[in-house]
Amino acid sequence: MAQKARISLSGTNPERIEEICGQIRQISDRTGVEMKGPIPLPTKELTVPCRKSPDGEGNETWERWEMRVHKRLIDIDADERALRQLMRIQVPDEVHIEIVLQS
Repeated sequence: MAQKARISLSGTNPERIEEICGQIRQISDRTGVEMKGPIPLPTKELTVPCRKSPDGEGNETWERWEMRVHKRLIDIDADERALRQLMRIQVPDEVHIEIVLQS
């Protein structure tokens, strides 16, 4: 039974996440390893309501700040050559990547 690598990507910019997924797909095509995904996981929406006026006087007007966290999950065969190329991917600051080896 071959080892698998589970790659989880999360970030606030979905275009950047899809760009990284495309790079992982290119690596799997070049090295000939089997890849499953990217599987889109549910988007987490974080909402923070806050008052517009800092002193509490005046109208009760509220601003709602929202941040969405997008997630993708990719399973790939843990080939040594493919994993080396995965480590060389330039990941932007707003994307968090985690690689876990499974047997």
